[in-house]
Amino acid sequence: MSEEATVERLLAAVEQRRERVNDAIAEDLPIEEPKRLYEASRYLLDAGGKRLRPTVCLLVGEALADVEPGTADYRAFPALFDDEIDLLRAAVSIEVIQSFTLIHDDIMDDDDLRRGVPAVHREYDEATAILAGDTLYAKAFEFMTDTGSRADLSVAATNRLARTCTQICEGQALDVEFENRHGVLPDEYLEMVELKTAVLYGASAAIPAILLGADDDTVEALRQYGIDSGRAFQIQDDVLDLTVPSEELGKQRGSDLVGEKETLITLHARQQGVDVDNLVDAETADELTEEAVAEAVATLEEAGSIEYARSKAQELTDRSKDHLEALPDNDARGLLADLADYLINRGY
Repeated sequence: MSEEATVERLLAAVEQRRERVNDAIAEDLPIEEPKRLYEASRYLLDAGGKRLRPTVCLLVGEALADVEPGTADYRAFPALFDDEIDLLRAAVSIEVIQSFTLIHDDIMDDDDLRRGVPAVHREYDEATAILAGDTLYAKAFEFMTDTGSRADLSVAATNRLARTCTQICEGQALDVEFENRHGVLPDEYLEMVELKTAVLYGASAAIPAILLGADDDTVEALRQYGIDSGRAFQIQDDVLDLTVPSEELGKQRGSDLVGEKETLITLHARQQGVDVDNLVDAETADELTEEAVAEAVATLEEAGSIEYARSKAQELTDRSKDHLEALPDNDARGLLADLADYLINRGY
């Protein structure tokens, strides 16, 4: 199969599951009283998103059950212990957690936009946004305990989700700390990325395995698949911030260089003696010019820092696909491998 055909097949699979997840969100998280609270809770969920994390959840389930992708009823999904569970509800739980983190991140960063619409605290108000995020957080655990899986497995999956949320907070705290500290090492950055971004991909892959009754080695292999592909995703995102034209990126290219935000690229460049703090002469992204960004990128390329980040992302992606050997060799496993590649090769 050609690379183009592979990508088309993957995107069709993602879209199919995206539609199922969107329908499930409307079913499981209806607009109830008080309406303003639930409208704010649903606001970002309804604004879009590719639903990559719940797609991972559903594909892992299909791979473990060894069913043809897209044919099983996710609401009555065959477990490995001769019963059925609501795998779709677990996928919704994961997406709800993702939306919760975005709402609170936007408040912390005082961002105006998310997914092309005003951030929740801008569309409503800060108090309502905090309550909406808290509601989503609570609902996610409600959903995770209501999949119909065995009691011991439901507890284990819920515990994994709780630990993941704690790790996300730890990663966010490290990110804030790094903004005010020089001398951050690349390994420290990778740890922060794992906690802030990759652990939710890890949970997306591990939780369905837990709920379906897979053994501990399989659960851990799948968690590592999500961790490595999630770290690669974030590193590649840092590369794209510098290398993709602003009109395609949807924001000012090089915006990460403003405010001395540390990435794997800038940390590597510092080690090569680059004066990262003075790469651009701007205090806000609006003050950046394409010429200034191009000069900064040329300096980073000369230091080998952008290629270093690309290589690290590819290394992590290759490692993530190795972990999939814990799964049966089937079409769903192939789609998970394709998804890992897509995360670092996605186009704009």
